[in-house]
Amino acid sequence: MIRGKSALAIWSDVAPEIEVDYRHWLTREHVLERVGIDGFLAGRVFQLAREEPRRYFITYELEDSSAVAGPSYLTRLNAPTPWSQRMMPQLRNFARGGGNVVARAGLGSGGYCAPLRCGLGRCADAGTAQKLVERVAAFDAISAVWFLAVDRQATTVPTRERNMRKSSEGDFEAVLCIEGLAAEPVRAAARSALGQELAGEAVDPVTDIPVFAATFALDRRTAGLLPAA
Repeated sequence: MIRGKSALAIWSDVAPEIEVDYRHWLTREHVLERVGIDGFLAGRVFQLAREEPRRYFITYELEDSSAVAGPSYLTRLNAPTPWSQRMMPQLRNFARGGGNVVARAGLGSGGYCAPLRCGLGRCADAGTAQKLVERVAAFDAISAVWFLAVDRQATTVPTRERNMRKSSEGDFEAVLCIEGLAAEPVRAAARSALGQELAGEAVDPVTDIPVFAATFALDRRTAGLLPAA
């Protein structure tokens, strides 16, 4: 479950020959670095539940939307580490969006998730978005559902890291993220959402809804960046 008021959602593919280096970069440097930025609360890494393509989904919990284009984050984006400089040009099918979490439902976090990039549609209304996440969260084996409205202006600020990536960052208005206990219940809940409230709003093909498995998580307190409550 996203606890902060806002979130940042990121997708990328990596080639098989760099996957070990990529995973080490994520779990030994990159997520720790990001979680240390002002306004960042925690980060989670998910990998596509099947081997091909080697697709990853990363989400960060933020105190509020100002962190998406805040000075601490932009300073880091404009001063990538040597390891980041090596990795950024190799990321494929990259997509990124951050903004306010306008609706959420459920308890805890799931080991599987389906992050659906979509248009706002009727969910531009916060009340409609809340009804959607509550309905989806009522499905069997679903632990949490949250709806992110992307701040496109903040997300697309030019930075050195952005210029290093070869692929486009995509264009989407929102993310519906469904978390659950197993892949098939998550996929079923996602199909229902796309077939009703979000019908016609999906950015990605919906014939085979991708489900990701959790592989790594880091909280600021776990990282020793904040004193425990």
